[in-house]
Amino acid sequence: MKMGELYIGVMSGTSLDAVDIALCEIDDNSCKLLQSYAYEFNAELKVQILEAINTTTTLYQVGKIDHELGLLFADAVNAFLQSENLERKDIRAIGLHGQTLWHESEHFSMQLGDANIVAARTGIDVVSDFRRKDMAYGGQGAPFAPAFHKFLFGDFDATAVLNIGGIANITLLQEPLLGFDTGTGNVLLDLWVQKHKNLSYDENGSWAKSGRMHQPLLESFLSDPYFKKKAPKSTGRELFNEAWLMAHLRDFSNVPFQDIQATLLEFTVQSIVLELKKYPLQLLLVCGGGSKNSFLMQRLQEELRHLRVTTTDAQGVSSDYLEAMAFAWFAKKRVHKEAVDLKDVTGASQNSVLGAIYAKN
Repeated sequence: MKMGELYIGVMSGTSLDAVDIALCEIDDNSCKLLQSYAYEFNAELKVQILEAINTTTTLYQVGKIDHELGLLFADAVNAFLQSENLERKDIRAIGLHGQTLWHESEHFSMQLGDANIVAARTGIDVVSDFRRKDMAYGGQGAPFAPAFHKFLFGDFDATAVLNIGGIANITLLQEPLLGFDTGTGNVLLDLWVQKHKNLSYDENGSWAKSGRMHQPLLESFLSDPYFKKKAPKSTGRELFNEAWLMAHLRDFSNVPFQDIQATLLEFTVQSIVLELKKYPLQLLLVCGGGSKNSFLMQRLQEELRHLRVTTTDAQGVSSDYLEAMAFAWFAKKRVHKEAVDLKDVTGASQNSVLGAIYAKN
């Protein structure tokens, strides 16, 4: 039986918690995760990235972050290769999403992490810059995960896939394929618990669970015009950030911090539920960091009693590494010059071959 090709997917999401690496064996019909690795994100670099997103920055700072991220991604891949005793010559290519600095869906999307550095330091061809071709054809350039979700779970009926990273997005496995960002996932939850508890995240939603949801504050969050937009739509830290949160909290200065955390969790839940209730579904498959938040998962199931809420792990696909797997698959599509079926998701005028190849030599 002919083996598939080996690709490495590299993903660092909105939460900036780790560089996720997935080694996958891929053919035309399957994408099998062989090994995975989480490489700790550089704390100083994380601060620089958040400062660049949340404040005025300079071209020097953007260039420096691009360079430093290239070194970080290369170090992560090399550490993975060494830990798993892998031969570089066996890897067809690396799929590198890059770190999103800014996503302005109507104009541009900026992912940093110099792919030239990664190719040179790993000795493996790198495929990167996936989003801008889709945008050149009038698409949003996001979300991209629905195409991979369809590849993995396309035979499932009445099913949606929910990825809860920093931002949450859903895929409706239907014809035509539909997917979009519902709004915040973990980004504001992480921001608030870091600010007041000095924790990188609220494990299992325990701090949120200790508080009481504040209905008027929730209604204020949900009043954002983004939630009235119809798909295709995508968003990120350029909208849902500390400035956005503090603007909404201005009239709620007496709300206890733990109640704000509880309300932020419910905000994530309701922004997802409001969309999912529009469709005749029976199964919801959840992946991403939010799938590890037991209180968040509990609230989703309570609000979606008409369907079964579980993780992609139940279907044999890692909920932790699904996004990294996706970019290994996107790299395979680019290497073989195969267009990605995303126009119905992003609003592009046509499907296209996505990504640029950065050769190792």
